[in-house]
Amino acid sequence: MARYHIETYGCTSNRGESRQIESALRDAGHYRVDGPDEADVAIMNTCTVVEKTERNMLRRAKELEDETADLIVTGCMALAQGDLFREEHVDAQILHWDDVPSAVTNGECPTPGPGVEPVLDGVVGILPIARGCMSDCSYCITKRATGKIDSPPVEENVEKARALVHAGAKELRITGQDTGVYGWDQGERKLPQLLERICDIDGDFRVRVGMANPKGLHGIREELARVFAENEKLYNFIHAPVQSGSNAVLGEMRRQHQVSEYVEVVETLDSSLDYWTLSTDFIVGFPTEDEADHQQSLALLRETRPEKINVTRFSKRPGTDAARLKGLGGTIKKERSKEMSELKMAVVGEAYDEMVGTTQEVLVVEDGTGDSVKCRDGAYRQIVVQHASDHGLEPGDFCAVEVTGHQTVYAFGTPI
Repeated sequence: MARYHIETYGCTSNRGESRQIESALRDAGHYRVDGPDEADVAIMNTCTVVEKTERNMLRRAKELEDETADLIVTGCMALAQGDLFREEHVDAQILHWDDVPSAVTNGECPTPGPGVEPVLDGVVGILPIARGCMSDCSYCITKRATGKIDSPPVEENVEKARALVHAGAKELRITGQDTGVYGWDQGERKLPQLLERICDIDGDFRVRVGMANPKGLHGIREELARVFAENEKLYNFIHAPVQSGSNAVLGEMRRQHQVSEYVEVVETLDSSLDYWTLSTDFIVGFPTEDEADHQQSLALLRETRPEKINVTRFSKRPGTDAARLKGLGGTIKKERSKEMSELKMAVVGEAYDEMVGTTQEVLVVEDGTGDSVKCRDGAYRQIVVQHASDHGLEPGDFCAVEVTGHQTVYAFGTPI
């Protein structure tokens, strides 16, 4: 769990984005502190209106860089003029708003609060299916808070899902520290069975499976691929954090899986699904990572070509085994992060390029900036529809859109 400090500049839209960022961080078990000097990570949500504002943003970013261990810069200036921060040698991750919560986690599992009670947020139902995990990662402090996997019965989770649908949920998000090992504490691999039962609930809704580590997915990959192929309610989306393309580094991380197992999961889904999204995470600059290890990670990214990629610079968490290792210099981590982030944008941009001109069935999930809505297609890729009121669109609606363009990590669509 990370301590974060967040500063927001500019308009009401920026303040709304910061609220969403904070909501996601709190859901993952992170907590806010009063100032950057107390934080593990500082988040700066920027504005760019006039030149004076830009100068103030750069000045404040440099101050925050000196006051906290890690800095994330997001918001309008970061997205429109991110190169200015690099030209001023600000040591920060420049991220889209949606990517901030994942970057803060440092590769750790999400950590909901006590219990596994569902939450309805607008038309999104959040259903934690279990608590804890089966892993013992050397860099992760989460396991100290959650312990080993504790899986409620399938029927109990199905009833919670049914209650969310009856309450108005149009999208169910199946969450947990590691959804792939649901049921392992009872000697069974129950995720495919649970997903089929949830998809049998009456109603028009979609289901997204949350983070699942490659080791747990590997043992159920063929059955899971079948479940995805046979159930239209399931988004064709998997978040499988590989963290490194080097087996040596994975061993030091105590990640349990080998690179080959991650690749086999990807290949199995590739052979079963024509259109799907692979989401993964990489930790850059783990203390034992050398240049050859880093190059293996880049090669794995090129080979598997995920459509969503979270790149995180390693930072030490107190009380973890990895915190006792001699760390790499900040310059090395910064350079490797920059190289991987540039490759990430190229790979993701290519995936969204291929979407332009296609027609996608989407679910409107939430309001966006101004008169726009954020939608998800069948592979859980984000498509923004502008001038939503002209089309009578609001959260919970289903419609068909033509993809007309993209901004690398999300697309634009026009209702047909």
